[in-house]
Amino acid sequence: MRPSLHVRNRFLLLGDVILIVTSVLASFALRLDLGPLFLDYVPHMWTMVGVALLVKPFVYYLFGMYRRYWVYASARELLLVAIATATASIGVALIIMLVIPIGWLPARFPRSVLGIDWLLSLFSAGGLRMAIRVLAESGQVSQKFDGLGRMRRVVIVGAGDAGALVVREMQRNPQLHMLPLAFVDDDPEKLRKDIHGIRVSGRLTELAGVIERYRADEVVIAIPTATGRVVRQVTDTCRQKSVPFRTMPGIYELIGGKVSVNRLREVDIGDLLRRETAHIDEDRVAGLFSGKRVLITGAGGSIGLELCRQISRWQPAQLGLLGHGENSVFEALIELNETFPGLPVLPIIADIRDQARMHDVFDAFRPDIVFHAAAHKHVPLMELNIEEAVTNNVLGTQTVVNAALSQATPRLVLISTDKAVEPASIYGATKRVAEMIVRDAAMRSGRAFSTVRFGNVLGSRGSIVPLFKRQIARGGPVTITHPDMKRFFMTIPEAVHLVLQAAVMGQGGEVFVLRMGEPVRIVDLAEDLIRLSGLEPGKEVEIAFTGVRPGDKLSESLWEEGMPYESTAHPDIIQVSEEAVVDREALEALVGELLRLAREGDGESLIGLMNERVPGSAVGKAPPPDLTAVL
Repeated sequence: MRPSLHVRNRFLLLGDVILIVTSVLASFALRLDLGPLFLDYVPHMWTMVGVALLVKPFVYYLFGMYRRYWVYASARELLLVAIATATASIGVALIIMLVIPIGWLPARFPRSVLGIDWLLSLFSAGGLRMAIRVLAESGQVSQKFDGLGRMRRVVIVGAGDAGALVVREMQRNPQLHMLPLAFVDDDPEKLRKDIHGIRVSGRLTELAGVIERYRADEVVIAIPTATGRVVRQVTDTCRQKSVPFRTMPGIYELIGGKVSVNRLREVDIGDLLRRETAHIDEDRVAGLFSGKRVLITGAGGSIGLELCRQISRWQPAQLGLLGHGENSVFEALIELNETFPGLPVLPIIADIRDQARMHDVFDAFRPDIVFHAAAHKHVPLMELNIEEAVTNNVLGTQTVVNAALSQATPRLVLISTDKAVEPASIYGATKRVAEMIVRDAAMRSGRAFSTVRFGNVLGSRGSIVPLFKRQIARGGPVTITHPDMKRFFMTIPEAVHLVLQAAVMGQGGEVFVLRMGEPVRIVDLAEDLIRLSGLEPGKEVEIAFTGVRPGDKLSESLWEEGMPYESTAHPDIIQVSEEAVVDREALEALVGELLRLAREGDGESLIGLMNERVPGSAVGKAPPPDLTAVL
């Protein structure tokens, strides 16, 4: 919405001219009083008026005082006014004191007038511009109160920078129909203080009372780094009071952007899973990617696209988007061109299983860093398409790794999964073989080829939140495989954060995992999402248990039990000490046999071979798949 008050620059200039003249006249009047002595100095006064009219508007123009949109004036603009008026007054004083004495006027000049004029100019020029803002905001306030009947009364959780910005946006934009009434914040320094005219009325534990006191219609959580405990506490209180709530985006979602009330969104399950945010080592990561050629396979997927977004911030020399689906790569290309218009981006449509094509791509692109995120990952679908899982996840990885070795690519990072640990699924087993391929290549080449494992990624394609929401929208039931099913969860940006940080630390052959806390029960997530939708689980939306799918375990691990691990330079990342390096000939024989059986379509033998040769593998021990149930 454009502000209702708009003052053209020519009117602002006219106002300055009038105030400049008034300021000079008032300076002489204050210094000399009105009387015979004042009349003796009339020539001096008009001379100073002329000099001021020549100098001050010119100086104001040079300082950009006619280019500012004063409706949004702030302390920075007031500082500009002070500097500009001081500079202009100094210019006037120099001309008066150095030039005028040799002219037609006597040398005697009341010098104190110059100081008085500067003070009056400061207050008049600044006051004129602040009046524009005050009038604009008073007009907005009147608009706001005119429509008060349809305004939503809002309590803001968090009185920090984000909370203050949210309040200002609400106050400036009445079309949002949001009326901020109170803050709640645990900072004792802010309690009972006013921020933009809004009182910090209590601590987080007092939220229920604040909602009742102000008869709030909505709560906004304005803490971008809020932990899961804080968000859950707020949401529980809001549910008890039957008040809807929204939240600011998380820290990763704000990278490269600005916090704005327009980005407020409904709380989803990802907010309730937020842990303390990990901090990326900006300097080391920037040094790794700046000016380098980076190739990302699976660039159109959820993880691949987020990798593109974050890496683009560090200005790589060129970013290669390699994918098999042309539509997803095209959409990624459009987004990156809009967000980073100066970044050289090369879309590459190719199948990672095509060895000749991969070698051509690597020869032409010559990447410095490769992120291998392309994979078939949907567990039940891969149980029904074993051959496709093997050729894509195993052959595809081998092809990418061989192309990287032939081109002497210094660094490669494989995106893996917790399902590769003691795999019970075709997907997990194929990813474990992919890990073995990367580790073997690192050991025999001495290059920084490493693996990153993480758990389920919220918001990625095929993840539980979109499916649960569709089931809730249909009235249920929400289908879950087993009441005791647990999983580790992370957001897409958090997963990519781990990948980028691990890429910096990788020296060759490492397996990195993120400290992800305790696994979460899927039933708890489903119940939370049902409640967030304004419904009651078990009453308005049923939860149905369908039985464990093939390839699923009740809980996952990020490494085998008893496997040693060690801390890294980053507090949120662990390095797992993997088993001894697989004999190269044995690994080549395993991969060759897997590919032969895949080409022959012998799924049963494929399962048997993986259970025999892949560490901890127990594929094919579960009943037939239910494709509609998740986790």
